Amino acid sequence: MSTKIKIGTRGSKLALWQAYHVATLLQNAGLESQIIEIDTKGDQILDVSIAKIGSKGVFTQELEDQLTDGRIDIAVHSAKDMQSNLPKGFEIIAFTTREKENDVLVSHDKSLSVRNSSRTIVLGTSSTRRVATLKHFYPHVKTVEVRGNLQTRIRKMEEGGFDGLLLAYAGAHRMGYDELIVEELDLNEFTPAVGQGSVAIEVAVGLDA
Repeated sequence: MSTKIKIGTRGSKLALWQAYHVATLLQNAGLESQIIEIDTKGDQILDVSIAKIGSKGVFTQELEDQLTDGRIDIAVHSAKDMQSNLPKGFEIIAFTTREKENDVLVSHDKSLSVRNSSRTIVLGTSSTRRVATLKHFYPHVKTVEVRGNLQTRIRKMEEGGFDGLLLAYAGAHRMGYDELIVEELDLNEFTPAVGQGSVAIEVAVGLDA
């Protein structure tokens, strides 16, 4: 009698895309699965920057808690959200094929470019890495903190909060926003987060297989 593999995931549209992608891969291998949505601290607290509420672990802690007590069998994460050193008792057992790893500029203004220093532009981002990169290479670009899922950030841009967004290509592409990508940013300047574009599969090593 087959047992469904319980897949834990955050509840955003992008996270669910990743979870269902993993479920499809498992199905192709003859394995059944069940998607279980889990709220994380990073999803609940949207008025404080990620750096101030605990860095990358804010998107993984609650999933790891459910891995520990066996409520889920595997956790699906954006690889870039993983901590550099996993807590004791956890292991990454697989990564999906990596999507293009570049950062991109997303906007309804097709003329927008970080390279155009003749105008002041304001970009939304919650990434300390991207803010630091802009300050170094393109100091004329201003930034504002913007949190929330991808759809929320797009909506805030459309409401006029800023001119464009800095995003990972993988997320924009997977959510169908390719037509809003106005610039693909140079990897030699915008070094992507570790694992950006890939999905990581995490397990608790103490559980029976």
